[in-house]
Amino acid sequence: MKGDRVEIVVDAVDTTKAYEVVASRAGRRVETAVRRGVVEVSEVTRAGSVVRTARFMANRVLALVEHPVARADESERPLGDVPRS
Repeated sequence: MKGDRVEIVVDAVDTTKAYEVVASRAGRRVETAVRRGVVEVSEVTRAGSVVRTARFMANRVLALVEHPVARADESERPLGDVPRS
């Protein structure tokens, strides 16, 4: 969903570097995957096409933080919350 973002902090030998991948348009989302020692963070469209991808060696990643946007969807409503009529 637009506004979803993922922050990645990477060890760069004598310092750290921070990167951010953001779902920049409506209908896009950010997906993360760890495969074969590589962390991939991708911005994906509704249809599943990858718009851009950031790849990092897993042993260099210090932190990976996902920041989802608060959704006003009924499906996201807490279980005890009753809709008002």
